[in-house]
Amino acid sequence: MFQIGAMAVYPAHGVGVIESIQEREVAGFLQSFYIMRLLDTDMIIMIPTRNANNIGLRTVIDRQAVNEIFEILRERPTSLNQQTWNRRYRDYMDKIKTGSLFRVAEVLRDLTLLKLEKELSFGERKMLDTAKNLLVKELCLVNNKEENEIEAQLQELLGQEDEVQVS
Repeated sequence: MFQIGAMAVYPAHGVGVIESIQEREVAGFLQSFYIMRLLDTDMIIMIPTRNANNIGLRTVIDRQAVNEIFEILRERPTSLNQQTWNRRYRDYMDKIKTGSLFRVAEVLRDLTLLKLEKELSFGERKMLDTAKNLLVKELCLVNNKEENEIEAQLQELLGQEDEVQVS
């Protein structure tokens, strides 16, 4: 259960703050909702408290998880997903929708590496931006750093492959 003022992560939308917990009548039944404001877009989301776990609402990662995220970004899969772009897109979107920052990091890594091999589709480019944004926002919060610092750190982790391929 989240408390008012708690930071939480809503899958595919990012970090927000629980502004209130309200009861509303829905289909003749009184239900409790988290009222969450997303930090990035200022959008308000109502989340049924009893379904919060099923939806994937979770706490912000801790510092130990940041190290695991960085390890994922350092990994270089032996082969990237060679499916058609629309199948890859669905697979990557499923990973983002889990709400797991570890899966989001995999999407960022894989799409960044794939971009070195071929041009990404419009949907893949948009997904790459989404994955990067979700990762940057949460890592900024956890590490108490500015976005440009986190982006530079991610670029360094992901850019190592650039240097290897050039030489």
